[in-house]
Amino acid sequence: MNRFNAGNFSSLVRAEVVRALAPTHRHSTSMLVPRPGCLYSEGMTTLLMAWLGQTDLDAAKDEAKVGAGPVARALEDRVFDAAILLNTYPEAAAAGYLEWLRARVGHPAVEIRQVQLDSPVDYGAIYRNAVDAVEDARRRHDGRVELTFHLSPGTPAMAAVWVLLAKARYGARLVDSSKAHGVRDVEVPFSIAAEFLPDLLREEDRRLSELAAALPPEAPEFDQIVHRSAAMRQVVACARMVAPRTVPVLVEGESGTGKELLARAIHAASPRARRRMVAVNCGAIPENLVESVLFGHVKGAFTGADRAQKGLFAGAHQSTLFLDEVGELTPAAQVKLLRALEEGTITPVGSTEPVAVDVRVIAATNCSLVEEVGAGRFRSDLYYRLAVAVLTLPPLRSREGDLGLLVDHVLALVNRAQGDGDPAWQDKKLSAGARKLVLNHPWPGNVRELVNTLTRSVVWCPGPTVREQDVSQAFLPAVGTRRETVLDRPLGHGLDLRELLSEVARHYLTRAMTEAQGNKTRAAELVGLPSYQTLTNWLERYGVEG
Repeated sequence: MNRFNAGNFSSLVRAEVVRALAPTHRHSTSMLVPRPGCLYSEGMTTLLMAWLGQTDLDAAKDEAKVGAGPVARALEDRVFDAAILLNTYPEAAAAGYLEWLRARVGHPAVEIRQVQLDSPVDYGAIYRNAVDAVEDARRRHDGRVELTFHLSPGTPAMAAVWVLLAKARYGARLVDSSKAHGVRDVEVPFSIAAEFLPDLLREEDRRLSELAAALPPEAPEFDQIVHRSAAMRQVVACARMVAPRTVPVLVEGESGTGKELLARAIHAASPRARRRMVAVNCGAIPENLVESVLFGHVKGAFTGADRAQKGLFAGAHQSTLFLDEVGELTPAAQVKLLRALEEGTITPVGSTEPVAVDVRVIAATNCSLVEEVGAGRFRSDLYYRLAVAVLTLPPLRSREGDLGLLVDHVLALVNRAQGDGDPAWQDKKLSAGARKLVLNHPWPGNVRELVNTLTRSVVWCPGPTVREQDVSQAFLPAVGTRRETVLDRPLGHGLDLRELLSEVARHYLTRAMTEAQGNKTRAAELVGLPSYQTLTNWLERYGVEG
C-alpha cells in the first residue's frame, strides 16, 4: 500500500493556489445546450463529478435495503446535463450500476471513467485522475462547464481532493447527500490562500482533518446510533471527524452505553472498512493466555501449542482492533501492548522475530483510566498512547430527549426479532402507563438494560399491548451498584420535586395493583388509602392503569 507523501501533496497544493491566483481564459462557444430547469448560467453545461462508492453499487443490488445511493440522489434532486463517475471497482460491477442508474433516473448522459489506484488513500493518484477527468470534460465541452463535485461517495482522501480542486482551481460547487438530509450544498468554512499554506502544509493529519472536518463521508453505520440529544450529537460529530484518521481512539462510558456500536461505526467510516474489524473483551482473556491471544504463538511455544496460531493483532492487519475493557489488562500485558503500539511490530510467543503490523486500535473502558493511572493500576505511558482521541459516551439518564426515540427503536427491533419466522406473531405496543413507567426509570444499565427489559416485557406480555405490570415485572435490580433513593438525589441538576413525588406514587400504585391482581379494594389497603374510590382517583391522577 502506498504511503501518503507529504512533500508531493504539498507541491500539488502550491500548484493549485498558483493556478487559482492566475487569470483564466474561457472559450466562448458551447457544445451542449443545458436542459430546461437548469439552475446554472445560460449556455453552460452542468456537470456532476463523483467517485463511484460502495453504497452506490449496493443500491443497484438492493435499493430497498440501502436506498438510492449518493449519486442517484444527486441526479434525482438536482438538474445536471451530464455526470462523470470515476470508478475503481471492477468494470462489470460499474456497467451493471450504470444500466440500473439510467433506468432509474432516465438520464442517458452518464459515463463511467475507469481508474486504477494502488491504494484508496493514494492522494497523488487520486489528484491526477480527478484533474485528468475534469480537464477532459472541459475540453469536450469547450470549457463551457459548470462543475459540481459530490463529496459523499468514495474515501475521505477523495473528498479532500475534491475540496482542494473546488476551492483552489475550478470554483466548483460541493454537495453531499444522506438518507436523513437528502442532497445539500456544502460550504467549506475556510479558503485556501497563499498566506494559509504554511500552516496547511506543516502537519499531515491536521491538514487533512481540516480539509475534511465539515465533510465527513457518508457513513450509514452512524445512523444506527439513535439520538437527538446535544450530548450525543457532539460525540457522534467527533466520531465522524476522527473516523478517517489512523490515530488511536479511546471510548469511555458506563456499561451498556454503546461503546462497541460506536467503535464499529468509526471503523465502517474509515479507509479500513473493507477489512473486518476484530474485537476482543480484554477482561475475558485468561491471564496466562493474554500474550498468545493478542500476538499469537509459534508451534511448540508452550505445552499444548501443537500448531502456530495467528494472534488478534495479525488478524487485524490493515484493519481495526477493538480492545473492549482495556483497563482489565494485567500489568505485563500492558507492557506488551505498549511496545506493539510504539513500534508497530509484534513478536509471537516462542519467536524472536518481530512481525510488522498495521493496526488501528480503538480501546474502550467503563472506568476512568485517569483514575486507574492515579491508583497505579494502569500504565500512564500506555494511557497517553491510547488516549489520542477520547470520546466519552454519556449515560442514558444524561441524554435528554433520547429515551423516547430509543424506546420506539428498540421496541420495533424486538417485534421484528420475535416475529422472524413466526407468521402468527402480532407486533406489540406499550400502553400509556407502561411507556410512562419506562420513561421514568433511571436505567443504570443504560441502553443494554433498556433492550433486555423491553424484550422481557414483550415476551411475557399475553396480549397485544404491553401493560405496566409487564414492564414492572421485567425490571431487574442493578447488579453490583447502589440504587439511588428518593432521599439522596442531588439538588439542582434538573431535580423536579413534583415529578419525583409522582414517580414514587406511580411505583407503589403499580406494585399494589399487581400484588392485588387488579382488586382495587385490596390495593387501596396495601397503600393505606381509605377506599377503592380514593384509589381510583389516584390511579387516574398519576396515569396508572386500573
